[in-house]
Amino acid sequence: MTTEAQPADRFLRTHWLFLVALLAGGGLRALAVLGYRPALWFWPDSFTHLDAALALRPTGSHSSGYPLFLRLLSPLQSVQAVVAAQHLLGLATACCVYLLLRRLARLPGWGATLAALPALLDAHQIQLEHLVTADALFQSLAVLALTLLLWNRRPSARTALLAGTLLAAAAATRALGLPLLLLVLVCLAVRRAGWRAVTATAAAAALVLGAHAVWFAAEFGHHGLTRGNAHLWARTTTFADCARIRPTGPAAALCPAEPLGERKPPPAYLSDGGSPLNTFQGSPAERDALAGDFALQAVRAQPADFLRTGLADLAHVFDWDRRVYPTAEDQSAHVFPDAAASLPDTPAAGGRTAAELTTAYQDDPGEPRLVDPYAGWLRAYQEHGFLRGPFLGVVLAIGLIGVLTRWRRLGGALLPPWTAAAALIALPQFTAAFDHRHAAVAAPFACLAAGLAFGGRDSETAAGTPALTGDPAEDPVNPPDETARRASATADVHPDGNPQRIVPYRPPNPVDGVLVHPRYELADVGRGPAAYPDPDPVPLDRADPDPAQPFDFFKRDPQHRDPGLTAAAPPPPAQGPQQPADRDKPQYYKY
Repeated sequence: MTTEAQPADRFLRTHWLFLVALLAGGGLRALAVLGYRPALWFWPDSFTHLDAALALRPTGSHSSGYPLFLRLLSPLQSVQAVVAAQHLLGLATACCVYLLLRRLARLPGWGATLAALPALLDAHQIQLEHLVTADALFQSLAVLALTLLLWNRRPSARTALLAGTLLAAAAATRALGLPLLLLVLVCLAVRRAGWRAVTATAAAAALVLGAHAVWFAAEFGHHGLTRGNAHLWARTTTFADCARIRPTGPAAALCPAEPLGERKPPPAYLSDGGSPLNTFQGSPAERDALAGDFALQAVRAQPADFLRTGLADLAHVFDWDRRVYPTAEDQSAHVFPDAAASLPDTPAAGGRTAAELTTAYQDDPGEPRLVDPYAGWLRAYQEHGFLRGPFLGVVLAIGLIGVLTRWRRLGGALLPPWTAAAALIALPQFTAAFDHRHAAVAAPFACLAAGLAFGGRDSETAAGTPALTGDPAEDPVNPPDETARRASATADVHPDGNPQRIVPYRPPNPVDGVLVHPRYELADVGRGPAAYPDPDPVPLDRADPDPAQPFDFFKRDPQHRDPGLTAAAPPPPAQGPQQPADRDKPQYYKY
C-alpha cells in the first residue's frame, strides 16, 4: 500500500459507519427530489417568500432572511434547486453534530453517528427541507454558529465574528432566532469563553440586525425585524375570556365571537378572512399593534390560563403518534402527501396568484407533481422512519441530566445546545401554536446535548484538544517541531493505525493548589491512534568488537569492558591526622 493511500484508509476505517448513514440520508433526500417535484408548498407562506424575493423588499408578516436566500439562488431559476440546496444544508447539519461529538465528547464513531441519525434519516426532517419555508435554513444557520463557538474552548475573535453573523442571519430568518441569540451570548459568558469572543459575537450580530432594522424602517417607517403580534393574538384566542379581560379601546373588537370550548385552532384565526383581526379596518401596522395590545391584556388578566394552554400544547410534542392538528387537511402540510393538490387561483401575495409568482421566479407555474415509485417509497418510509415524541423526551432528559451533573461548571459545553433545544420546542407553544415542525427543528440541538452528556471525558477541557479522528493530532499549546513530524521508520514499514491506549494532553488545572487533580486520572485515559511517530528514536546498537568480555551495566557505552591489565588508580592525596569524631562539634578537614 502506498503512503498516499494511508490517510484515506485511516479516514474510512474511523468514520465508515457515519459515511454509511450519510449515504442513506442522501438517498432519502434523492427520493424526495425525484418523487415530489418541484417542491412542497406551504400556503400562503411559500408564496409570500417568493414575492419578497422577487421584489427584494422586507415583509411585515415574515422575516426577510429566507427571501434573501431565495434571491441568492434566483439565477438558477429553479425551485427544485432551492430545495436541493436545503437538503445539502440538512446533511451539513448532521455532519456538524457528528464532528462536535467526536471532538468534544470523544464519543466512538457509532455513538456520534447515533446522535446524528435524526438529522440524517428522520422523514419529517427531510420533509421540512423539501418545503419552501424558512425552517431548514434557520436550523442550519443556528447549528453551524454553535459549531463554530463550541469547536474551541475559547473561540478566536474571527470565529466569534463569523458565528455572530450566522446567528444574526438566523434571527433574520425566523423570529425565534432572536431569543436564541440572547441565550447563546449568555451561555458564552457563563462558560467564560473570553470577553473577546462574547464581544465579537454580540458586535457582529448587532451590526447585521441593525442593518436589517434600517432596511425594514425604509419600507415600513419604523425599525424592526418583523411584525409578529398577530401570532400571539391567535394564541390567546384559545383561552381569552373578554368578560374577565375587559379589553379597553379598539382592542375590544378583537374578542373572538365563539364561546370558549367551541373556538377554532389559532392558525385558523390567521388564515380566516372573517376573523376579528382580518376584518378590522386599518393598516397592517395598526392591526399588528392592536393585536399586540389585546394579547398583552389577555395574558395579564389570565396568566394561569395562558400557562396551562401553552403547557398542554407542549405535552403533545411528546406523544407517541403525531397529532393531527389543527385538522387533517392542514396536517398534510407537514408530511409527504398521498396526492398532489393544485395551486389555488386566489391571490397568494402581492396581488398575484401562486402560479404567477412561481412563473416569475422559474419560468414555470410550479404545479406539484408526484412521481412514482419514488414518492410511494418515501411515504412508506415516513410511516415509521422518524423520531417519536417519547424518544425526543428521553433525549432532552439525558441532556438535562448532563447539564445538572456539571453544575460546578454551570452546564459546561452542554448548556448552549440544550437551552437552544428547549427554547425552540417550548417558546412556539406559548407565542404561536402547536406545530410538529418546531420539534423537528430542535432535534439536532437536543441530540447534540445528549451526546455531550455521554462524553467519556470533560467536554469543557476537551474543546481545546484535537479529536481522535485517525489523523495525526496536534498539541494545542506546544505544537511539535517539523522535525518531529518526520517518521523514523523506513519506507517499507507502515505505522500502526489500530487504537492504542494513550494519555491525551491535558493542560494543568489547579484545584486547591494541586496541578493535577485525582478526579482527572481515569478520565484522561482513552483509546485512539498514536498521534506522532517517536521524534527521538532509539539508535541501533553498534556491533560488539569483543563479545568475550562481560557486559558491565554500570559503565557507559565506550567503556563496557573490564579494566584488564591497566594500571591501578593513584592513591588519594595524603591527609593530616584525623581526630576522633565528635558528634556534638562540626568536623573540619584540611587537605
